[in-house]
Amino acid sequence: MNATEIKSKVALVPCASYDDAEVLAAMKTGIDLIGGIGCFVKPGEKIVLKPNVLIGAGPDKCVCTHPAILRAAAKILLEAGAVVTCGDSPAFGGTSLNMNIAGLKQVADELGIGLADFSHGREVMHKEALLNHRFVIANGVLDADGLISLSKLKTHSLTRMTGAVKNQFGCVPGMLKNQQHARMPDPFNFATMLVDLNTLIRPRLFIMDAVMAMEGNGPRNGKPRKLGVLLLSADPIALDAVACKLIDLDPAFVPTSAPGEKSGLGTYHYENIEIVGAKVEDYICRDFDVVRKPVVSTAGGRVSKFMKNRFSPRPTIDKSLCNQCGTCVKNCPVTPKAVDWVGGDKTRPPAHNYNRCIRCFCCQETCPQGAISVKETLLGRIFYR
Repeated sequence: MNATEIKSKVALVPCASYDDAEVLAAMKTGIDLIGGIGCFVKPGEKIVLKPNVLIGAGPDKCVCTHPAILRAAAKILLEAGAVVTCGDSPAFGGTSLNMNIAGLKQVADELGIGLADFSHGREVMHKEALLNHRFVIANGVLDADGLISLSKLKTHSLTRMTGAVKNQFGCVPGMLKNQQHARMPDPFNFATMLVDLNTLIRPRLFIMDAVMAMEGNGPRNGKPRKLGVLLLSADPIALDAVACKLIDLDPAFVPTSAPGEKSGLGTYHYENIEIVGAKVEDYICRDFDVVRKPVVSTAGGRVSKFMKNRFSPRPTIDKSLCNQCGTCVKNCPVTPKAVDWVGGDKTRPPAHNYNRCIRCFCCQETCPQGAISVKETLLGRIFYR
């Protein structure tokens, strides 16, 4: 990038708590730093707010975007004259129930914001896609003039972290998300699909909740970790890259980075990013619990499958924590199931068949007990150390 080219701008704004007034002030500051709300929405436009609602969980768990983030974004949009709705497609269960558990529906009701339809969708072609040229997108997204993404900074076993780019996966309704995992078991293909999804939907603005992030066994069963900032940008690749800097993670290890730059969605190279607002160096958390290794490809034929089973990290069930709820079995996207009841006995924990496992980690992601974690194999630890 030469001196005449414009860098991607990412606003980094301190926000020490989820106090409504503090969040609103911080969000307004961040939006002003990247051009003002008029750059992203016009009066009368229908805008859908898309928080991260992986599954309904209380705000203190840091699984979902905090209600204060939704409240502030909605107030700013309403003040700008937009017609606002909100929603997400959780891993399982309906939008209303999960958003209610997360405290988000109460905010929507308080502000008179309707819940958009994220349960049903329509097929859309994407001719400019790098890989995935056909999607089913939620009606609530397609019926809006634009989308504003409200992501949550969390660790993720498949993509190292989940943030601005991956948040749009919830625009695919219901169990169709699991089908995408089954169709694209290789993490790099899956990441490219996420990039294609973003270049199709083209969110107007990306706002990341990093006041309290999640480290460790994310994106559902990790530990809350205070970072004390909001991140805002029109470039989701750059925003995720700055989030990586905050948690001392190389953005090249996030598999959406390279295809995101290739597609023109954004940039992950810091020399091409302008961080405005606070100094990022003041907020870097070097002991943040995240895997700081490259993602391992699982593509290929027999040899690759043989190597995958011996070198690739694998989901592992802690039998002492498992309560035999069957969520992992239900959410396994492959047929026959890679995690299933042994002999049909539902009184004992399910077991993995790693020869079938595609390493999508849907089981680990959705386990309500935190009984499943991703472990490296012995050969993997030796080879990738």
